[in-house]
Amino acid sequence: MWARHQWIGEPHADEEYRRFGALLRSARVTDVYFHAGPVEADGTVPAAKIGNARALVEAMRRHAPGVRSHAYLGQIRVVEGSGVIDLDDPKVRERVVATDARFLDLGFDGIHYDFEPIFPDDRAFLDLLDRTRALTRARGRLLSAALEQKTLVDGAQRVFDTVAPRTGRVHYPARPTGAFLRAVADRVDQLAIMTYDVQLPTQSLVGLHYARHTEWTLRLVGDRTTVFIGVPTYTPLAGWAETPDVALRGVRRGADALDRPPARPWGVGIYADWTTDSGEWARYRAKWVPDSR
Repeated sequence: MWARHQWIGEPHADEEYRRFGALLRSARVTDVYFHAGPVEADGTVPAAKIGNARALVEAMRRHAPGVRSHAYLGQIRVVEGSGVIDLDDPKVRERVVATDARFLDLGFDGIHYDFEPIFPDDRAFLDLLDRTRALTRARGRLLSAALEQKTLVDGAQRVFDTVAPRTGRVHYPARPTGAFLRAVADRVDQLAIMTYDVQLPTQSLVGLHYARHTEWTLRLVGDRTTVFIGVPTYTPLAGWAETPDVALRGVRRGADALDRPPARPWGVGIYADWTTDSGEWARYRAKWVPDSR
């Protein structure tokens, strides 16, 4: 589950931590990506933004033992001169890794990256993953990353590159190819796919979308890394069609289409804690938890 920045940035009463821990346990959440950024353009996070980080880690250990807490770091990546953080600059990547080390020093179980957009020729991002993995492995911690859903046709990226820019009002989306998805999977312990916000008009099409991307992703990288398929609890643009229930059913259909289960653990990622109400949690437990794999 992706969680809001206030958990790291603001103090909370112990009772609030206790309720949060009970929720995580009842939903069998294994990993929480606590928003710890955004990362500044120079690769740092100001100390004033993370004043409650250590208290959060300690509270999670008391009230949600066994649930892993990750520092979720992201920013708009500079592409074609537009964006905030220039990951092509080696010094910026070094400072991002130094920032990661600060969060690991605070006790977090892992680092979660959500830099966007990431295109399938982004060697700087792969280098950042390599550098971060060296750090997390040395500390016995985890590295995870969020990526967009896979492109429908890998060769289409090269075509789009010739007819449309990567930024601006009219541009083509940053979708990983199969090869890039495998390259990232080989560098991380967990891969979260941002499958949501599909803008399809009917529930049947949305369900098919989730089924296809679940099947494709697990076939491609389910033996290489832990995969979480992103499920929305916010209201997307086509909110009448894309609901948590529809997404969960689609994920199951996709997994059931496999010849065998993936070698690595897999599941869904809830986006996000601040948009999930009690009714949605109840339906999630009813529809997913009893048969979780």
